[in-house]
Amino acid sequence: MMSQTFGVEVPFVTHLGFELALFEGGHSELHYEARPEHLNSFSVVHGGASMTLLDVTMAVAARSVQKDMGVVTIEMKTSFMQPARGPLTARGHLMHRTATMAFTEGTIFDAAGRACAHATGTFKYVKRRPIGAKSGHPQSVISTD
Repeated sequence: MMSQTFGVEVPFVTHLGFELALFEGGHSELHYEARPEHLNSFSVVHGGASMTLLDVTMAVAARSVQKDMGVVTIEMKTSFMQPARGPLTARGHLMHRTATMAFTEGTIFDAAGRACAHATGTFKYVKRRPIGAKSGHPQSVISTD
């Protein structure tokens, strides 16, 4: 499967190595295989890496219906169901949208299709500033600051 582009460069997402597979119609899919430095002391994917994967997956689902806008995370609730190991697939869904807000959910699955973690998130749509523009606000990105 060919990787798509997120439409904006997010250094932390690049560092983690997330690959975008679906970005359309209120749905998203990302692929991720954690490197050794992304594991916890139990040799499974660190919860922070899993939460970042879910955050980005939900943000991409929110952006997929209006790709010229950015989103910022307002809140996120995550449930960890079992350890995440090996190649992971995260799927996101835009459940509801208003003019300014997106209500989403996302789930991380392992290679056997077992759900490892699930999250719900609320995002605010924000206009992107032109590259290099100066203001008191950070450049809007896929999801987080």
